Amino acid sequence: MTPARPPRALLWDVGNVIVRWDPRTLYAKIFKEPVHLDRFLSHVGTMDWHAATDRGVTFADNIAALSAEHPHHAEHIAAWWARWPEMFSGPLAETESVIEALAARDVPQFALTNMSSESWPGVQAMSPVFRHFRDAVVSAEERVIKPEPRIYEIVLERTGLEAADLLFVDDSAANIAAASAMGFHTHHFTDPAALRPAIEKHGLL
Repeated sequence: MTPARPPRALLWDVGNVIVRWDPRTLYAKIFKEPVHLDRFLSHVGTMDWHAATDRGVTFADNIAALSAEHPHHAEHIAAWWARWPEMFSGPLAETESVIEALAARDVPQFALTNMSSESWPGVQAMSPVFRHFRDAVVSAEERVIKPEPRIYEIVLERTGLEAADLLFVDDSAANIAAASAMGFHTHHFTDPAALRPAIEKHGLL
């Protein structure tokens, strides 16, 4: 669906758009052999398992359940939360620059993230640009995750805007497709250098 008018506000994903997040950054320190690292992340500490925390399950409960299934990996599973900050490798300077430039022009900015409410405060502390967001829809607080349509509806309810008013930036093709189907402007974030030209193309910078 192509929106009938240009956007007037930004809706930002967070992980790997504003801050870099990858479990491998941590687990490469724990598993010295790549084959063991790959096996753990593909069969134990999977993204499907982690998604429960994005839906509101606590890290403690999610870790306990998985540890009961894989007791020999209990220590490794516990590190998912105990060493959570080590999964991050800093903010993306290109995104920070664009957010600051939009703020200087008083363009409304919001966040939509699949994230645990437990980890959200720490993530916000990783970059000063989070202060520019007028609101943030955090999946764990809503008990629904992208790309499910309901979470985009919550964004519209919370912002008071229509889908065509918002340019949504996300690194997930599935999330982008869902938003596009609902009438949002979208930019699939795959190259940090392409972000500013995309924002400029939409007339926001």
